[in-house]
Amino acid sequence: MRIFLLLVGLCLATAPAALAAPPADVVQSPACHHCGMNRGTFSHSRMLIEYEDGSRVATCSLHCTSVELANTIDRMPVMVSVADYDSKELIDAEKAVWVIGGSKKGVMTGHAKWAFASREAAERFVKANGGTIASFDAAIKAAYDDMYQDTKMIREFRKMKRLKQQEGAAHH
Repeated sequence: MRIFLLLVGLCLATAPAALAAPPADVVQSPACHHCGMNRGTFSHSRMLIEYEDGSRVATCSLHCTSVELANTIDRMPVMVSVADYDSKELIDAEKAVWVIGGSKKGVMTGHAKWAFASREAAERFVKANGGTIASFDAAIKAAYDDMYQDTKMIREFRKMKRLKQQEGAAHH
């Protein structure tokens, strides 16, 4: 029995990173505060806002963070964190190097916005996928500029999803 437990322990210890426990902020807030999407699934774009009163709001993307910040104009954020696209570690959104656009499909947007911990990583991404390097201010401004089209796109997507579910239910 001891050997069996030792083998199980070794297997678990050497399991791929994909099987590792999700980050603490995802365990604490698994769903996006605004759209309900799984933040673990979107761990490469997730964000976390910390307000001066100590409260936190977790989102899946810059789109939902923009919605949050627009809706809470009287609350002062003291830290906005974003996942580094590559490592999925939370970093300061204002210090991140952002990439706007490119060929990778965005999260909750038709015009992708990704964050990177270093300029070199952002440049590698741009070389492979296109896009433009930007600051946090430029990225969040782009998110607000895209808000109408993105909201319209999300509503259409959800409408189509509901219709497919209704059609599937009708056939059973």
